[in-house]
Amino acid sequence: MSQPVGITAVSPTTPQDVDRQLPLGDEIFLDHVAHFVRDAGAASKALVRAGFAPTPVSIQVHPDGKGGTYPIGTGNVTAMFARGYIEFLFKTADTPLTQEFDALSGRYDGLHLAAFAVADIERVHRRAATTGFPVRPPVHMQRAVDSESGPQTAAFSIMRAEPGAMPEGRIQILTHHTEQAVWQRRWLSHPNTAVGLIDLVIAVADVEEAIGRFARFTGRSAAPAKGGALLRLDRGGILFATHDALTELLPEITVTTLPFIAGYAVRVQSLATAEKVAEQGDLEWRALDAGMVAAFPAALGAGAWFFVEYAAALPWRS
Repeated sequence: MSQPVGITAVSPTTPQDVDRQLPLGDEIFLDHVAHFVRDAGAASKALVRAGFAPTPVSIQVHPDGKGGTYPIGTGNVTAMFARGYIEFLFKTADTPLTQEFDALSGRYDGLHLAAFAVADIERVHRRAATTGFPVRPPVHMQRAVDSESGPQTAAFSIMRAEPGAMPEGRIQILTHHTEQAVWQRRWLSHPNTAVGLIDLVIAVADVEEAIGRFARFTGRSAAPAKGGALLRLDRGGILFATHDALTELLPEITVTTLPFIAGYAVRVQSLATAEKVAEQGDLEWRALDAGMVAAFPAALGAGAWFFVEYAAALPWRS
């Protein structure tokens, strides 16, 4: 493929990812991805089948500026990793934000959100303004969480792309303010040995156009990769693939619409253990040369996990 603006000739296997939970300076990480689900209880059970240890349900709220809060219309269940996490959002009320939730969910059941972490969201918002990328002002959000020492609050500031700017889904950049409340040690151990979120996989109609937008949004460039291009961040990345490339990569997944967030890669400590857990959970899975693919249970929507012990084992990074 040709190399438009936003693509470099750098090998997608280098440099090594930063091994830290939160970014510093100008770093940007793939922080988390989110499924939009209809039933939080069913999603939690599906996670357990796949070998994840889900957190309890949490209801998300906005501070009201008067010492109280008001609901934003969604709640979540998460699976927290030593590096990053995965989220499962469900609707709790009708609000302006959940109108977007309904619109995205109407396209297909599954993954609709990608969030990137930065150290200073206000600085990133100023950078977006200089490039003319359509983003909303940062908003401050919080959710109540239980901890072993008592109730805590998870707080973060989020900058979202304007509606229509990112047809792939709800694409956002955030700054975490309460690392210890979010990544509690008791939720970091999983039967499938998951320890980190690596890459997100998105099928698009025009790879060059998509990576151009994401390069402007994240401030990072992409490198050619098998089946498309890989946008590398300081930790993690995004594979943009054509419909045909994704069908070859994930023949078990039917792609009915584009763009389509098709799955993501999770690093595990033991691939053999992850395979055993998938078998015991009656997941649809298959082995790769140095990894495995497992289709999401129906409660989590369409798509698949890639489980590997190291990022270079992923088909698009090898």
